[in-house]
Amino acid sequence: MQSLKHHFLLAMPHLDDPNFKGTLTYLCDHDDNGTMGVIVNRPMELTLDALLEQLELDASECPCRDIPVYYGGPVHKDRGFILHRGSNLPWDSSLQVTDDLALTTSMDMLKAIAEGRGPDDFIVCLGCTAWQAGQLEDELKQNTWLTVEGDASILFDVHSEQRLNAAAGILGVDLNLMTREAGHS
Repeated sequence: MQSLKHHFLLAMPHLDDPNFKGTLTYLCDHDDNGTMGVIVNRPMELTLDALLEQLELDASECPCRDIPVYYGGPVHKDRGFILHRGSNLPWDSSLQVTDDLALTTSMDMLKAIAEGRGPDDFIVCLGCTAWQAGQLEDELKQNTWLTVEGDASILFDVHSEQRLNAAAGILGVDLNLMTREAGHS
């Protein structure tokens, strides 16, 4: 199977797992060792300002303090993951996903955001998603997910409640018209 890095996973309507029901996940890594990503359409009640305050970071220079922090997934729920535009940036711990998208997990990024020096486009998530080698491929065979190539404009220019349908639109699919039953021939 080709790599699903920089792809969206769209939860099928019949997926009832509360961690993933109705989610759009952006995959940041997919190789022989497994798959990792972040859910990008589940804002939490927690705002960036409140998170920065909990971390004792002065956010007075942060222009976007009122944006939500997202539930990124059920793995490492106490850890921050920042999906952002930008490459070759000096962050301590980043995974370059594409030439223009990266996932950073280091505190220096949050400090820069608090000081108004962070990237212009970013999503802060608590937690991530992860699948062991072969696990996601099995779920795809069971019609649990749809996949489509990632699109930064959906991540950063589309409101979170509309991201799942926007990604489905790339495929020409209306998830509201899909049945909860899967068929096999």
